Amino acid sequence: MEATFAGVLGAIVGSFLNVVTYRLPRRESLITPASHCPNCGEPVKPYDNIPVLSWLLLRGRCRSCNTHISARYPLVEAAAALLCIGAVLTHETAAGIALSVTLVLLLVPAALIDLEHRIIPNRLTATGAVLAVVLGTALDPSGEPGRLIAGAAAGGFLLLAALAYPNGMGMGDVKLAGVMGLFLGAAVAPALLIALVSGVVVGAVIMARKGAQAGRKTAVPFGPFLALGGIVAVFAGQPIVDWYTSTFLH
Repeated sequence: MEATFAGVLGAIVGSFLNVVTYRLPRRESLITPASHCPNCGEPVKPYDNIPVLSWLLLRGRCRSCNTHISARYPLVEAAAALLCIGAVLTHETAAGIALSVTLVLLLVPAALIDLEHRIIPNRLTATGAVLAVVLGTALDPSGEPGRLIAGAAAGGFLLLAALAYPNGMGMGDVKLAGVMGLFLGAAVAPALLIALVSGVVVGAVIMARKGAQAGRKTAVPFGPFLALGGIVAVFAGQPIVDWYTSTFLH
């Protein structure tokens, strides 16, 4: 029952995340006007705004002007639903579920916006930070000091990286890493490791294809790698931390 509810909620919120992804970097209101076709401006009818299903029934086109609607919209909705279901099935406590679901729903627009616009908006990371502290304090107050330390450590670590290599990482990445720490606690460590390794691998592939000089000039946003690390950490971060501490620190 909980997983089903999480899936429905994830799909509905995923529909809103599409609005966030489109409007937030353009500094448009997330509330008004109502959802509408970007081509003809016709408001989307409620029965045409059902996550995933409406896009399939309309065959990916606007009912009014027949303009093609990107497949990204149902994919984001479906991904949000699946991630929320996974978070509910992976975690047992109310705090774990709430923090995990909120984090994955934050990482989706952060990754998409950074991929398209090369920014991670402050409004997104600020909202995430507030939600992390409020949820953590309300549902797991004893664990909040550890999550605050993890947030400061993760943000500080990427801040040093950004200062050392300003062309490769921005302050949006630093803030997102800090927010991830507020949600994940100690599990942010494997999240950052996964992000860094995946970023290096992709960078190496680009240089192999374009050559070292051209590859170094290719801008690759780091936000999607952080999102990947954060999502992996939601599902496997704490087991990785437990394995490392039991294997190497005992």
